Amino acid sequence: MRRAVRALVIGGVLLPAAACGAATPGVPRTPLPASAAAQPADGSLRSSCEALGQVYGRNLAPFAEALSDLVAARQGAGDDKEPQRQVRRSLTAFAGAIRAATRDSTDPQLRADGERTAEGIQAKADDTGFIRAVKTDQDVDTVLGPTLKQWLSPVAQHCS
Repeated sequence: MRRAVRALVIGGVLLPAAACGAATPGVPRTPLPASAAAQPADGSLRSSCEALGQVYGRNLAPFAEALSDLVAARQGAGDDKEPQRQVRRSLTAFAGAIRAATRDSTDPQLRADGERTAEGIQAKADDTGFIRAVKTDQDVDTVLGPTLKQWLSPVAQHCS
């Protein structure tokens, strides 16, 4: 799991949270250029970005753990049905939390991007082919790095 979380941080997924000043437990804060830190000047946008930072902090570790458990079950002789359900549950919770964090923003584009991001993540939760394709630690690293960054890019652009 440490490897997966490290890939997540290296992949830059948590940068939007850092740009808004939201602390993510267990992730060291990196000073950002003044222009990046100052970008979300609107109080509502800042609040939404901080809420998204909290969403990332609460939902990424359970998702990473579910993926790692899935790979472990598949590499062993164990049944992988419960780990598959856990991946689905963690993605569904992540999607719902993104939706909730952006729903009350006064920025209509952020609201729309939040909904689009949540819909995309929920679609992955419902996609058995996506879950079936995660078989190795390298697959987990890919999902937690570039794939997750792509999924989150609609909302991340508002906070970075």
